[in-house]
Amino acid sequence: MMRDNAGLIVAARREAFASQQRHAPVDYRQANKTQSQKGLSTRFLFECAQKLEMKPLTSATAAILFHRFFREISDTEYDPYMIACSCLYLAGKIKEDKVRKRDIINVAHNTINRGAQPLDPCDEYWAMWDSIVQAELFIARVLKFDMTIVHPHKYMLHYMKSLQDLFGAKEWHSMPVARTAASFLQDFHHSPKVLDYKPAHIAVCCLALAFQVYGIEVPLSDEAEDSVQWYTVFCNDLTREKHWEIVESIMEAYAIESVGNEK
Repeated sequence: MMRDNAGLIVAARREAFASQQRHAPVDYRQANKTQSQKGLSTRFLFECAQKLEMKPLTSATAAILFHRFFREISDTEYDPYMIACSCLYLAGKIKEDKVRKRDIINVAHNTINRGAQPLDPCDEYWAMWDSIVQAELFIARVLKFDMTIVHPHKYMLHYMKSLQDLFGAKEWHSMPVARTAASFLQDFHHSPKVLDYKPAHIAVCCLALAFQVYGIEVPLSDEAEDSVQWYTVFCNDLTREKHWEIVESIMEAYAIESVGNEK
């Protein structure tokens, strides 16, 4: 496993590279119906969510729905971009961060067709409208109408408050750890592996990765036994092996981004 600081610094560079590249337009129409398209479609989902000014928790909800759907359905006949649009609409309802179908249609159309004007009511417009409605019901059936999602975000907020008390408010706010950990968490939702781990474990590992990247040691860590990690107080069931497995999965999300940018 990659457990040294060099590997973690590579992860930080990937984060910076991916963050910069997110501002570069992607031609989604050129993507083939392969696994790489799934990676692009999550990027498409987050790009649309940003343009629609949806809250981070809403876009994360949409991503979870998207990954859960395609974990149940492996058939490539379903258009991942249309499924992404329906997940955005459904997530808006779930998180009470509603957006109009009209806005989703026009944002999606403009994102796929760069520079295109908003669609007037026409056959294409109403076809997308019907597709979003039908896909919404289909997604709900595939997921057995279970829309319950426990997000890592609430755990991370709790852990950050505790760490702020430990470091002191002034020192905590002077460090980039909170912002970086939040970025790691949001970006991890690009990967379907976000479904594989406990939300609390993901939150802790995003924080741990941020600390490692900046070489910051949690106070009193050196006084603990070698077998005890600082995050044990938050997650006593998180082993060191599982911790590094999750960290590597977070870093792999940036490899997905890099592949998408090369298309």
